[in-house]
Amino acid sequence: MSPKHKPLVWLYGEVKSPPLSQSARLEAGFLLRQLQSGVKLSMPSSRPMPTIGKSCHELRINDDDKTWRIVYRIDDDATVIAEVFAKKTNTTAKKVIEICKNRLRGYDDAIK
Repeated sequence: MSPKHKPLVWLYGEVKSPPLSQSARLEAGFLLRQLQSGVKLSMPSSRPMPTIGKSCHELRINDDDKTWRIVYRIDDDATVIAEVFAKKTNTTAKKVIEICKNRLRGYDDAIK
């Protein structure tokens, strides 16, 4: 990995085929590589998620029959992936938000 690229820290989930189609997996990989390079993504690819926490966002990946979300946080030293899930409604489920908050809190506690 280039010194200019931040590592990805996966707390949960993975981008694999299946369930993601090959095109969705490639799009996710491209967007994650941009994040690692320091590119600040915005709509329609990424949306801020302040309900989860500071510097938290979700990648928005449209697939053949689903819409995938990858919840991530930009830290100074890494891009932290908190969750990968198929979104089925217009709002993010409260359970998903709480899971992400708990995982990120646990990560923060572990690296102190």
